[in-house]
Amino acid sequence: MKYNRKVDFPIFASSPHVYLDSAATTHKPEVVIRAMADFYRNHYGTVRRGLYQLSAQATRIYEETREQIARFLNAKESAEVVFTSGATEGINLVAESFLKHRLQENDEIVISILEHHANFIPWQQLARENKARLIILPLDQHGEIDLTALKNVLSPKTKLLAIGHVSNVTGGINPVRQMIELAHTAGVPVLIDGAQSIAHLKIDVQDLDCDFFAFSGHKVYGPTGIGVLFGKKKWLEEMPPYRYGGEMILEVTADYSRFKNPPHRFEAGTPNIAGVIGLKAALAYVSSLDLAQIHTYEKQITDHLTQELRRSGVRIIGAPMERSSVVSFLVDDIHPHDVATILDSQNIAVRAGHHCAQPLMRYLNIPATVRASVGWYNDLEDVEQLIKGIIYTRKVMQ
Repeated sequence: MKYNRKVDFPIFASSPHVYLDSAATTHKPEVVIRAMADFYRNHYGTVRRGLYQLSAQATRIYEETREQIARFLNAKESAEVVFTSGATEGINLVAESFLKHRLQENDEIVISILEHHANFIPWQQLARENKARLIILPLDQHGEIDLTALKNVLSPKTKLLAIGHVSNVTGGINPVRQMIELAHTAGVPVLIDGAQSIAHLKIDVQDLDCDFFAFSGHKVYGPTGIGVLFGKKKWLEEMPPYRYGGEMILEVTADYSRFKNPPHRFEAGTPNIAGVIGLKAALAYVSSLDLAQIHTYEKQITDHLTQELRRSGVRIIGAPMERSSVVSFLVDDIHPHDVATILDSQNIAVRAGHHCAQPLMRYLNIPATVRASVGWYNDLEDVEQLIKGIIYTRKVMQ
């Protein structure tokens, strides 16, 4: 089997560029594009509301996708799967519906300095509103979360640990299983931001024993505007809805409303039905491949990328013991935006900036980085083109 899967992605047939920004968003395979187009052309209908055939078909596919995701994550049941607009909404849902009413003055929320803004700002704002403390775990010499610091801060005041599975800046794979065990020993529930791990690591929420796990569909070869929040059933049943509208209620009178059981109580309004169908196709596509071999292939590409970058003399940010498909770097004293712009002139797409991780940039005392991130449609030639592009960038900026 050939694990460079460019042939499955129409964009690579029509565009000659080297795409190294999968950490931001992944391109879509033909099967996803076709599934969504087919739904709109031939089967479009809303869910849960109509007694007619198109609505019944849409509802069936919608709920089948929930079951498919439960299997993909190894959740105990599909009722633990909530559809959201993405990882950001899933995290905000937990902040508003799970933690807000539990948080008292002087309580504590623990995160790390590595976090994406989506797993930083909700907890920062919630702590501020409730006069609680936001504790930010530092990094060790490798740029990894300091587990000793975690052990030292966990206490009866800790109400949640919220950690990214994989850093979108350093690519480091955090030891979340160990962190979850430490937190649970202290009686602390854990949310995992899985935006950067869902497409690269096998996720088993029962094995991890996380309380919540959030991810976005567009990071795993699916469409934008759709995501998933996994939540343990015991927590979801305790959580009130945080948005109100149609299809999340059992009964409404002038005086009161009764809400549906999870997960539907969290899915107010007409959902992104086509997005759900696209996600179903994306996960079926991912599941049809040998994920262990894909992970090995991506690791080979990323290892080669890291080695070639080191040989080229750039400064790599972070040296995690385990790295996923992300490498951030600086080219001499050239601003990352200039590097990315010049690379783009060579049809090489990378990300430049703070990567929605400004606290980390300040912690590292750098303004921004260039970031190259790998998907399974990348190959060694893409890496070589990037290195040539860096050489060209240096010549231009001399």
